[in-house]
Amino acid sequence: MSETVERHSFGAEVGRLLDLVVHALYSEREIFLRELVANAADAVDRRRFGALTDSALALPADAKVRINPDKAARTLTISDPGIGMGKDELAQNLGTIARSGTRAFSQSLADAKPEERPSLIGQFGVGFYSAFMVADRVEVTSRKAGSDEAWTWASEGQGEYTLAPATKPEAGTDIVLHMKADAEEYLEPLRLETIVRKWADHITVPVTLVRDGEEVPSTKGTALWRKAKSEVSEEEYTEFYRQVAHAFDKPWATLHWRAEGQLEFTALLFVPGMKPFMAVEEERESKVRLHVRRMFITDDAGLLPSWLRFVKGVVDTEDLPLNVSREMLQATPVLARIRRAVTAKVLSELKTRAKDAESYATFWQAFGPVLKEGLWEDAEHRQDIAGLLRFRSSTVEGWTSLADYVSRMKPNQEAIYILVGDDTEALKRSAQIEGFSARGLEVLLLSDHVDAFWPERMDTFEGKPIRSITQGGDDLSAFEPEVSEGDTPADLADLLPKLKEALKDDVSDVKASQRLVDSAVLLSAPAFGPDLQMQRLLRRAGRGAGGMGGQPVLELNPRHPLIRRIAERAAAGEDVGEAAQTLVDLAHVQGGDPPRDPVAFARRVAAALAQG
Repeated sequence: MSETVERHSFGAEVGRLLDLVVHALYSEREIFLRELVANAADAVDRRRFGALTDSALALPADAKVRINPDKAARTLTISDPGIGMGKDELAQNLGTIARSGTRAFSQSLADAKPEERPSLIGQFGVGFYSAFMVADRVEVTSRKAGSDEAWTWASEGQGEYTLAPATKPEAGTDIVLHMKADAEEYLEPLRLETIVRKWADHITVPVTLVRDGEEVPSTKGTALWRKAKSEVSEEEYTEFYRQVAHAFDKPWATLHWRAEGQLEFTALLFVPGMKPFMAVEEERESKVRLHVRRMFITDDAGLLPSWLRFVKGVVDTEDLPLNVSREMLQATPVLARIRRAVTAKVLSELKTRAKDAESYATFWQAFGPVLKEGLWEDAEHRQDIAGLLRFRSSTVEGWTSLADYVSRMKPNQEAIYILVGDDTEALKRSAQIEGFSARGLEVLLLSDHVDAFWPERMDTFEGKPIRSITQGGDDLSAFEPEVSEGDTPADLADLLPKLKEALKDDVSDVKASQRLVDSAVLLSAPAFGPDLQMQRLLRRAGRGAGGMGGQPVLELNPRHPLIRRIAERAAAGEDVGEAAQTLVDLAHVQGGDPPRDPVAFARRVAAALAQG
């Protein structure tokens, strides 16, 4: 027999490819099993397709892919009853990477009806060579369906391969991997089953695993997303959602559709019913699973933007080229088009679901902060996201939208007013809001981490500028107060210059305020630059805000008894330096910040109380 063994050298391109596959192409060694199972399933599909026109190619009734680990022999065998290969095909498909078999075979599909076309993932393409990541020798024994001859291709991946006649009772292919010393884990049935369930649970061909001398099923073989919506029950949707999302709740929304035309794919996506235990803020990438012809490829394809990363599910396509590594598909134009289509579909579903205010509130409380990130990151979808936003308000109960806010604006109101802070309830009581409330002006209350950032990018809605009320410059004189603002304002002519001098290192200006009713003072940001919340974040990050908008402005309520009293002292020529420091610290405290010097502030307050 040894005399009939033929020795051949790999094509130069295969030698280079083998080194690349083993050392660089794949990030996970376990992917070799996905590739070989995919190839085996393809071979079965090819034979099934051929049997449509040639009854001699009919598949066995129990056609399946069989995985058989043998610890004693240190071998792993993957067998299939597929189309098989003859001698020349073994040499061409396994010895020359330029002919993977798929391209040539696909020509025969040009006139086939869509429902008759098998799903090809690249019969013995690049993926086959991933076997050398775990094996130091690979043997492929194959008998082509319709032929009586069998041949064995063998190689150690070192630049050459052999071809020899073989005996094989049935058509199909057996791949025997002689495992490396550091790959023994892939001879453990439990480990193999876990890999198959992860990567190939929904292919059409059954996969079995030999365990303790018996064959046991390793895949369910039901791609739920491939079924018609009318054939899937709510219970099946929920079970599948819990599987892909690793969740225990029921989905808030289920999106199941098939895109047809120039771009074909099937998608089954879920919006969770509750925020997961692992905060979605911590994981920045979408984990929607990409499948190609049922075969799981990756969950790192970025099928949705990061601001939709709470969406879970599967996208399965027929249109992706798979003659290269499945881990490099994200660079293909087809995938970019799928991303756009899937993103548009999710946004459309959210827009529809937003019409049910009570149900949408559940979604918004769980995932609204994540969705808002798109306002900062994604100019293309910014206006779509804006219509989905919901806010707390100073004048209405529950959640409100920007569109609803605009519909309630006063006739001469030019801007959408917002107030950003750490806590909604604290914002409702903020001194910043007093003058607006007194004039019946609505203010949206924003307390999510991203609210300090996105207004800078989305500065208008329906032509109305979005303006933080902590930034000075708002002229409220155009609006008559709806409630009394208190006594006649005091004359601050003597007080203001003295306060400016005393506080020249702490504030950029001191002025009378139209925005205060009950409080004595407040701090505002300059009209241009970061608002107060952004300045707080900068300080917490140790960056300060002096270079991004300057010091804050101290605003005084000339009707407040405290300001009236200090103004009288200033008019009488008294020193108001201590009072000036106390006013600034009061403004910091009521804004939610600590006084600049807590010990000095406490001393001044104690002294003031002692004086009555």
